[in-house]
Amino acid sequence: MLTVSDEAAAKIRTLLEQEGAPQRGLRVAVKGGGCSGFQYKLEFEDEPADMDQIVESNGVRIFVDPKSSLYLSGVILRYDDGLMGAGFQVENPNARTTCGCGESFSV
Repeated sequence: MLTVSDEAAAKIRTLLEQEGAPQRGLRVAVKGGGCSGFQYKLEFEDEPADMDQIVESNGVRIFVDPKSSLYLSGVILRYDDGLMGAGFQVENPNARTTCGCGESFSV
């Protein structure tokens, strides 16, 4: 369903180790909002919710709720640490359009 790039997995592990909680997972969710209709939400959580899908990719656990999973099929989570700034990027083949800032999308 969702793939985590090597760079993104390394950054996730680093952030979890800095928090002192390497056993936690990353929730990747899709919420309504943004200028294109949907936006991504990333946050660390201790455990998955009851109906979550748990994806293990490159050594990290990803939690995805059932509604978000409809929009995340084939997604690649990347991390870029370039001159223009650092951050996670979501490469979503299901998105028809994205906003200019890349923070939201539509399907």
